[in-house]
Amino acid sequence: MHNHQTASDTIAAQVRRHRTRRGMTREQLAAECERLGAGGLTYAAIVSIESGRRKPDGSRRREVTVDELLVLGLALAVPPLLLALPLGNEQLVPTVPGRDPRDPYTVWKWWTGEETPTLGGPVDGRYFPETQPIGEDGPRWSAAWAESAYPASLYPEFERRRREADKAYRLAGDPSTNKERNDREHTDYIQRLDELARHINDMVRAGLTVPALLPAWIEDMRGLGMLDAPDALTPKDDD
Repeated sequence: MHNHQTASDTIAAQVRRHRTRRGMTREQLAAECERLGAGGLTYAAIVSIESGRRKPDGSRRREVTVDELLVLGLALAVPPLLLALPLGNEQLVPTVPGRDPRDPYTVWKWWTGEETPTLGGPVDGRYFPETQPIGEDGPRWSAAWAESAYPASLYPEFERRRREADKAYRLAGDPSTNKERNDREHTDYIQRLDELARHINDMVRAGLTVPALLPAWIEDMRGLGMLDAPDALTPKDDD
């Protein structure tokens, strides 16, 4: 018999769980969803979602849309991804209809682009390469996935390097430090700025938009010849 369990079933169980934990009634949750602009998530809709009413063929009468997942997460003060992938609360979650469920953290890493999906492999998530091509003459599926997921690794790393550069920039600009210490902090700032610039060059080569940066940083990176495409950067107001 076909397994009709879907992500909406997991979301429904988590909505009910968190709503109860918050001490909210379905009416209160519907009112909060309406306040967020989702008037379609009425009391009746929430009842239908939580109860998981089925059609004669066993499929759900009411699936949860991506838009609704975002609203329900915000209404319940729960990261929306945790409604679909409840880490620590479920051992397995559905993936796609034709494949076996996986543990939530494995699927979490697929959603965030941290790992390549292993739909054909063991349910514990051990690596199992997907070798089929995209179309008849396209690239291997795993290679295409890795290329598409590249931004998911670049932006968090950009933010980490930006924070390090910001800390070094503020220390280097502190007039209370003595000259020797100021020289060390200025050198550290230049090093952190160079690390950030190299990462920015990777982002530009990948065709990605670089978040706005302090004008002083852009001026320093340009002056030191750190940037492959200086005009790709946008200045923002000084903090």
